[in-house]
Amino acid sequence: MEPAALAAPVGIVLFRLKIAMRLWVQDTGLIVQAAGSSLSSSGAGEQAPGQGCTHSAQDAGYAPAASGRPQAFACAPAGFDGCLSVVVPVRNEAENIEPLAREIAAALSRLHAFEIVYVDDGSDDETAAVLERTRALVPQLRCIRHARSCGQTAAIMTGVLNAHHPWIATLDGDGQNDPADIPRLLDRLSAARPEDNLCMLAGWRAARKDTWLRRVSSRIANGVRSRVLRDGTPDTGCGLKVFARETFLRLPYFDHMHRFLPALVQRHGGRVESVVVSHRPRTRGRSKYGVHNRLWVGIVDLFGVAWLIRRGRLPEVIDG
Repeated sequence: MEPAALAAPVGIVLFRLKIAMRLWVQDTGLIVQAAGSSLSSSGAGEQAPGQGCTHSAQDAGYAPAASGRPQAFACAPAGFDGCLSVVVPVRNEAENIEPLAREIAAALSRLHAFEIVYVDDGSDDETAAVLERTRALVPQLRCIRHARSCGQTAAIMTGVLNAHHPWIATLDGDGQNDPADIPRLLDRLSAARPEDNLCMLAGWRAARKDTWLRRVSSRIANGVRSRVLRDGTPDTGCGLKVFARETFLRLPYFDHMHRFLPALVQRHGGRVESVVVSHRPRTRGRSKYGVHNRLWVGIVDLFGVAWLIRRGRLPEVIDG
């Protein structure tokens, strides 16, 4: 066989080995490397755990349950208690910080308690300075900063690890997700019964405000992913999601995992529902992603996640 013909199978095998090692590391309680960056924190919350972009198994929710009761893989909190942590990963989005933070605070003003956790993924523009100024205008805002860029998945993980509330909402920091949609997702969450085990609500951008090339490529990618993973999610790339913090921290961590959250939650026995949300055109700043820098990484990751799903086993946990 020619070397070129071996490249794809070898790449898939190496990816599978990488994921298997990450799972083994998590299960044995060692340190899980998120990326090679240090963390700094400001605002009302605690310092980010560890030095470098590292998270311990206990920080990630792998410590034994304090109650000693048996637990299922996916374990949604008992209902929405009106408390929410909003995690917003950003890199070089200085122009979008203040208007989006104000929108989020206004949209969630009726909640019992909420916080807005911005994670600055090593920006080299004025993002950090604008975040500090915005804290004086939006008291619910907390800021955490990576010393250098670790990627969107690592930024989301940092935000979730430092969140104070059992339910998390995420949205992109470019202003294209509308914070006014978050209460609609929370209404659906509040209406769920405990036996539904509803662990995630995923936004569905039915009418995207992007270029035709991005819309077409996204439609193709979502179709291929849905066919391979059978996750029943029409728009897994939408940044607007609401999910249980505990469930998220039980998922296998790897770079770009945020693209496959619905399938990973389902792998762990949680229920995922898609909700139509609005989508707005980008009016400030520049996109960090293009078709090419997402396509090839996504293909490799897709086969790795498909392997993870095939290897998953969900036990029925009972008291004994």
